[in-house]
Amino acid sequence: MRICLVTADPGHPLLAATAALLAPRHRVEVLDPGAGAGPMDASGAGLADVYLLKARTPRALALAAVLEERGAVVVNSAAATARCQDRVQMADLARGAGLPFAATRSVPALAHLAAGGPAVPLVVKSRHSRRNDLVARADDAARLRELAAAWPDEPVIVQEFTANSGWDHKLWVVDGRLFAARRRSELAPGGRGPTLPLPVDELPADWSAAALRIGEVFGLEVYGVDILDAGDGAPLIVDINAFPGIRGQAGAPEALAELALRAAAGARPFTNNSPLKAS
Repeated sequence: MRICLVTADPGHPLLAATAALLAPRHRVEVLDPGAGAGPMDASGAGLADVYLLKARTPRALALAAVLEERGAVVVNSAAATARCQDRVQMADLARGAGLPFAATRSVPALAHLAAGGPAVPLVVKSRHSRRNDLVARADDAARLRELAAAWPDEPVIVQEFTANSGWDHKLWVVDGRLFAARRRSELAPGGRGPTLPLPVDELPADWSAAALRIGEVFGLEVYGVDILDAGDGAPLIVDINAFPGIRGQAGAPEALAELALRAAAGARPFTNNSPLKAS
């Protein structure tokens, strides 16, 4: 099998570990969407058996869309990935499906929001999810003006701040397999802290069910979910990420390698019961 990693960072721990599992019997390649390389001709010749879309830049999404048009298998698909890049679309889709997603409204520019001042503490995020985007808490007009000065034209979304323990619950799903951890929130006093283990069997059943349901609603196979305890164990989803890092989770590289080979098998059936042993 030919497995192609669509990424500018093939040394990322999850990808590197997955590649190491696949490499003994399969050909693992890297396609950097920022390099502008053309991976195949117009007929579709030269396509890999599967592409793992780790990069989420506009250029990466455009490349994935072209690959799909030419018959390639892409995980996650360009469309599913794009649904998680626009936080307005993300919230609308999640809430429309009955998922416990935080109430979200959009503001065309931070300067507009600062002019009114918050009635309650707010969480302000860039509308378009990307590396080094804006995620901040604003308790008063002074903080909003400070953010507006730094991000004057930034389209944002606003969520009411939900009082919580200061810990985010990070849930990750790879092909229906659930992983979890607790991480000190970047919005908590003192900022982001360590990531601690969280056994999946200690999660409330409705949390696990909500995380798995997201895959069905968004068409995702590899994704992450940020959940807060909104009180009495009620889950509140505040963000969804396509193909996150999933660092330090035992079994995640194996799950991703198995997924890659099963996805590739859609066009080339396996003759071995274990995809990792297929040649």
